[in-house]
Amino acid sequence: VQLVESGGGLTQPGGSLRLSCAASGFTFEHYAFSWFRQAPGKEREGVACITNNYDTYYEDSAKGRFSITRDNARKTVYLHMDGLKPEDTGVYYCAADRVKYSFGQATLNDKTWSSISYDYEAWGQGTQVTVAS
Repeated sequence: VQLVESGGGLTQPGGSLRLSCAASGFTFEHYAFSWFRQAPGKEREGVACITNNYDTYYEDSAKGRFSITRDNARKTVYLHMDGLKPEDTGVYYCAADRVKYSFGQATLNDKTWSSISYDYEAWGQGTQVTVAS
């Protein structure tokens, strides 16, 4: 399982970026994907998640500004970020987890996807996003 992020960079407040996460080595359609970010001196936090059924979940500060999408044909997950703020600065990581069920419910869901204790199967190496004027 391999995930490779790209698309990070430096932008001014109010700017936009599109991050990409290219996946290989597994059946893409069977996996859910999340984006996390880690700012200097802070814990990693979940930003957005998309399931194999295209359900999406967002961290509160990302709602209305960020959009997570997936292209199964290209085996790529995207994070479209608009209205960027300095507090969005950090290293952005892509994570993948095969969809699993326990007692009829997906183990990765709206309550678990961003939990620091959720054990994702794979992580990318990260891409730096810097928002500064």
